[in-house]
Amino acid sequence: MLPSQKSLIDHRIYTIALRKMPEFLEVFNTLALPVLMETLGHPLGFYTSLVGPQNQFVHLWGYDDLADYENRCRARDTHSDFGAYLKASGHLITAQETRLIKAVVMPRLA
Repeated sequence: MLPSQKSLIDHRIYTIALRKMPEFLEVFNTLALPVLMETLGHPLGFYTSLVGPQNQFVHLWGYDDLADYENRCRARDTHSDFGAYLKASGHLITAQETRLIKAVVMPRLA
């Protein structure tokens, strides 16, 4: 693990309804991102699929440990504005995958 990296990564994949990616990105940017920045902090990145399964939106968030993840997710889920995003995006998302992946120390990179 590099010194600047978080030890736990929340790797989320949302499958978006066909031809609805622009609408989803607008809803996400407008309604979700302000809440996520306030509760989860800065993301590691946002991506859309290029090769492989299509219509997928991926975002990555870093955490210090499982307790940090649980605390920040609880803050997100109980935020008064988060429900508006869930309501506005429900018809756009056809599937969601959430993975928690942990960093490993690679001696040659340390």
